[in-house]
This record gives sequence, C-alpha cells and structure tokens, in this order.
Amino acid sequence: MFSLIHETDNLQQRENTMTKLKKVRYKTKARTVGAFVLLSGLLVTLFAAVLLAPPARVLAQQSAQPSAQTQVMTKASARDIRGASPYVAIENEPAPKLIVDPPLPEGLALGIFWAQYRVENLRIVPVFGTGARHVSPRVGHLHITVDDLPWWWADASDNNTIDIAGLPPGQHKVKIELVDPNHNVFPGQVVTQTFTVPDRKSAHLH
Repeated sequence: MFSLIHETDNLQQRENTMTKLKKVRYKTKARTVGAFVLLSGLLVTLFAAVLLAPPARVLAQQSAQPSAQTQVMTKASARDIRGASPYVAIENEPAPKLIVDPPLPEGLALGIFWAQYRVENLRIVPVFGTGARHVSPRVGHLHITVDDLPWWWADASDNNTIDIAGLPPGQHKVKIELVDPNHNVFPGQVVTQTFTVPDRKSAHLH
C-alpha cells in the first residue's frame, strides 16, 4: 500500500515538472518570436530609408545650387563697375552724376584735402573742345575751386582722390564741378565741401 502511494506521488511530481517545463518553453518561444518580429521591423525600416534617401551627390548638388545662384545675383559685371564700352555709342545716355566723399581726417591733420570721388555715365579723360562734346560714351573732367578764389583748375586724371596740400589751419571750402569737354558744368553736378584744418601745433601738444 505504501509503495502504491509513493508511486502515485512520483507520478504527480513528474506531471507538475512537465507542466512547468511546457510553460517555460512557451514563454521562451513567445519571447523569441517577439524579438524576431521586432528585429524584422527594424531591418525593413532601415532598408526603406536607404532606398528612399537621395544619393550624397544629389544632396551636394542641391546644397551648392543656392550658393551659386547667390553668387550670380551678387556678382557685378564689368559694365556695372566700369561703365559702357568705348567701342559702342550709347543712345539716350542717362545724365552724368558726381559723387564725392567727405575729406579724409588723416589728410586734414596734415593740412591736406583728400576726398575720394567717382562719376556715373561719364568717363573722365584729358579730352577737350567742342567736338568732344558729341563723343559717346560721354567724356568730361573736374573743375576745382578753393575758398571761392577767382580761379580754378581742371582735373582730368581720374585718379580716384582729389589732392590739395598746404592748407593753413582754419575753415576752408572746396567746390568740385563735373564739366563737359568744353568746360560747361553739367546741371546739378556740383559738390561743395566745407571743412576745418586743425592747428597742427596745438594738436601735437594734446
């Protein structure tokens, strides 16, 4: 009788052990399947991203296009900077313009008037006379007067800067006129600058 009961207990323990093993195998299998599904999803996503992403060369070209367009928009032509070609006559030329910067303080400290200038729709050249008034593109030069003196001088050098040296300390006035080859002032193209030359002795003491 005791042997029968012992055998029955052993059988029950074996069944319990088998049940536990089945549960462990089921959980392990379920985890394995879940990991496989997750890994498969990641691989599919990565593969799709690689296929749909544009090549590096295309990206480089796209990034270079805006800079090239900006360069084209900001790059001035030779005509923009230097004016029209002297080989081609211009019909209905726009009016000439004279632009003069304020005198440089470095020069005034030395008793020198240095003022940079530029012109538009005109070339400053040493060409004079009535016949030159019909030249195209238009030509001309500058007349410069200091402190309302009764005389002036012509500047046809086009050297970028008006240079007047030896000015004594005090207030002065320089008038710059843009004129045609026959010394007639272009309407409205007169720039007058009033400035003060410092006393170099007192400036040196300070």
